[in-house]
Amino acid sequence: MPDMDTALKEMMMIDGALGAAVVDYNSGMALGMSGGSRNLDLDVAAAGNTEVVRAKQRTLEQLGIDQGIEDILISLTGQYHLLRPMASPQSRGLFLYLALDRNRANLALARHRLRQIEDSLLV
Repeated sequence: MPDMDTALKEMMMIDGALGAAVVDYNSGMALGMSGGSRNLDLDVAAAGNTEVVRAKQRTLEQLGIDQGIEDILISLTGQYHLLRPMASPQSRGLFLYLALDRNRANLALARHRLRQIEDSLLV
């Protein structure tokens, strides 16, 4: 079972990866980060995407939908941003964040690989 640093390295090995983080959506703080750039501040992304995850969870509760979020996709003209809330009891309250270069990434493979990383991550 990989630790957080190994999981972040594996996330960055996904084709087209620009940045990756493990984020606590209760606080909005990134617990670990890899990659990023001047144009992709992972601290800002972690805090902002926390609001996205919280909003979607509130909406599901208000609608009475009792299903977990598998992932949230935000498509930009040049990037994909994947948010994957972690489902295991010991990692509840965390989500994986992966930013991808849209021209280099295969979205289906990235989603599949992110699921595998989540399943094996020991937090």
